[in-house]
Amino acid sequence: MSSGVVQGTIPHLEFTIEVQSNNLTHHQKYSKKQEVIHELITFLHSSEGLGYRRISKKMNEWGITTQRGKNWLPQSVHSVLKKKRLRDTRVEDVRNKQHPIKMSKMSLVYHTFD
Repeated sequence: MSSGVVQGTIPHLEFTIEVQSNNLTHHQKYSKKQEVIHELITFLHSSEGLGYRRISKKMNEWGITTQRGKNWLPQSVHSVLKKKRLRDTRVEDVRNKQHPIKMSKMSLVYHTFD
């Protein structure tokens, strides 16, 4: 054979590609109630200058319950603000992080068969 290929061998190119993603797990959205409660707590805390204790007291007076239907505690108010901040950071810095695609060099490999 003139091409240098021996009968019973098949030449082919081999290479590897490495792709990374942090976006493979389900990303649960906030419910409307969670969004409204977070916005309300943020407003009361930032704009009105209320502390966690006063916010929890107002939420209970207004008949607004937690996501699980419980009364508000100062720790619950703090938790809502903290968890939203951590979630947003995780989504921005980790989940949406772009990873480079890595590709190995190509090589010509001959496989022999009978």
